[in-house]
Formats: sequence, structure tokens, C-alpha cells
Amino acid sequence: MTDLSKPDALWYTRCSIPTPLGLGAQLGWYQEEFAADGITIKSLQESNDPAEQASHFEHSLPHSFRLGGSVPAIWTKAKGRETRVIGISWIDEYQAIITLPNSGIRSPADLRGRKLGLPASNKRKDSVDVARATSLRGLLLALELAGLEHKDAEWIDVASSRDIEQNIQAPDTKVRRRRAHSYTDTALALARGEVDAIYVKDVRGAETAHLLGAHVVVELGFHADSHFHINNSTPRPLTVNQDTLIKYPELVQRFLARVRGVDNWARQNPADAVREIAQETNWTESWVRFAYGEKVHLSLGVELSERNIAGLTEYKDFLLKWNFIEKDFSVRDWIDPAPLESLAQNVQSQAA
Repeated sequence: MTDLSKPDALWYTRCSIPTPLGLGAQLGWYQEEFAADGITIKSLQESNDPAEQASHFEHSLPHSFRLGGSVPAIWTKAKGRETRVIGISWIDEYQAIITLPNSGIRSPADLRGRKLGLPASNKRKDSVDVARATSLRGLLLALELAGLEHKDAEWIDVASSRDIEQNIQAPDTKVRRRRAHSYTDTALALARGEVDAIYVKDVRGAETAHLLGAHVVVELGFHADSHFHINNSTPRPLTVNQDTLIKYPELVQRFLARVRGVDNWARQNPADAVREIAQETNWTESWVRFAYGEKVHLSLGVELSERNIAGLTEYKDFLLKWNFIEKDFSVRDWIDPAPLESLAQNVQSQAA
């Protein structure tokens, strides 16, 4: 019998990138954790309801957890949605500025005066331009490496003729796929000579670079200075509805414990971790290793370190400066450290 003092269901959502939350789902840990409570575990990625799917950006469903790109999480917080950050992950990934081999662009300094391609602004349904924000940030970081600024380059909006945000579902499966590749439009603009350089990331970006035989002007994701890693997917906040945290702190702590447990499991099972990431993202294991490194299994922690908090704050400030969000807020005030602190205390008690 369901305990009426607990919610009937917990929702979770994640992006098509490696996350400890996604791996926990792959391993079936959330169903296992809450089965005895009579609580159903639901994934937005398996929903066909547009209103439910919108929660991936809006965090509108009650009792929901989100771990993915930070743009939607920051945007919805700036709009006034009452969420709290209970952990932050930091997973470095392939991020690059690419150009065609015959462009004459060999280094970030050569980007001066050149045409840099950005996905055209798209604010349908009061949403946020994730792709545009991500590309702008990456290109600005590349300019920064050469001591250049936004004004030192020409910026070209690349329009899309297709609805790449709308998902389709393959018959008789629960596998969801986009209608088009993430970089279809900017890659075509680059190939046609309409722009001189574009930003790409993760496996999809690496595939694009290899398909075009592109020259990598700069690889940002593994730069020696982690400042140049900071973008939509690095770092990533784990958020939960504030109301859920207030009413059911023990459930939140248990869910967080399962997400956190992925780190230790992955460290002990590196090959299995890569295999699960490949399954989660629908990428091959070799591409996962290329885009995230041979030590990706060591990067699946969720914590509230100063580096993670500072990185999330820096990215929030970027989104505010470039008008992707309209209202400022304090990232530190957005964070609730209580669930992590409680987990740490429990570990200490068990060790005593």
C-alpha cells in the first residue's frame, strides 16, 4: 500500500550526455530504492506528453530531479521557478572551434575579422536558446585565448530550416532521437563557406569535425585552464523542486545517495561504466572515450566543491551578460547543501 504521506511518483530528466543520474537510471537504482515505498519512478525521456516533456526546460513537474546542461536550469531559476541545487557534477568533454582546412585559420588569433557561425536566435514557446548560448560561449572563449573580444569578429546567424528540438520515437522502442543532428545547420554553413568557423562539442561535435575533415582551431574542453571548459555541460547542476526538498527531505537524500553512488561504482567498474554511458547516450564506446577521455569513469561525482560552485556562477554571469536570462540571482543562495551534508554525516556514523 502506498504511503499517503509520500508522493506517488518521482520524476527525473537528464540530457543525452554522460551523467551519474543517467547511469543510475541505466542501472535501475531508483526503481530499486523506492519500490518498497510504492513510489513510481518516471523518466521524462520516456514520456510522449508535451506538457510533461516541457519540464525538461521548465522544471514544472512536481517532485522532479534534473541533471543535465546548465542553461535550462539557470534560465528557469531566473524566471522564478523554486528549485534548489543539491549537487554539481563536472565532466570535461570535447569542445572545439573548427574550420575548413583551406580557411587560413590555424589558431585563435586568426579568428580576427572572420565570420563566426551562431545558431539563429530561437525563442519559440518562451524557451531559451541553449545551442546559441553554448556556441557563443565557446567562440568567445576562443577569442579570449588570443586576447580578442566579441567586436573583433563578424557574427553570422545560421538559420535552421528544421525542427531539431522535436523528438521522434522509433516504432516499438523507448529510444528517442532528434529529427536532425545537433550541428546540421552550422556544419552546412561552414561547408558552403557562409561562415569561417563554428563551435562543436561532445561526440556529435567530434563526429562533425571528422566528417568535414575539419581543422581544429582550438580544443577547449581539456585546456590546461579549466576556465575554458565552462559552458552548458561543464559544470552541471543537479536540481530538485524546493517544495519536494521541504516536504520530503529524506526522499531527496535517498535519491541523491543513489546518484552519488554511481561515482564509486564507476571507479570500481571502469569498463562497465563506459559501456553504460554508451548505452545511455547511444554512442559507441570508442567515441565516448574520444570525447570524454580514457578516465571518464573517474568524473562521475556529484559534489559542491568551490570549483563547481565558482564554475556555475561564472556561467550564470555569462548568461546574464548576454541576455539569455533577464534576472540575476545568487548561485550560492540557490544551493541547499543539507542533503549532501546529511549523507556525509551518515557515512561518518557508519564508520564510527
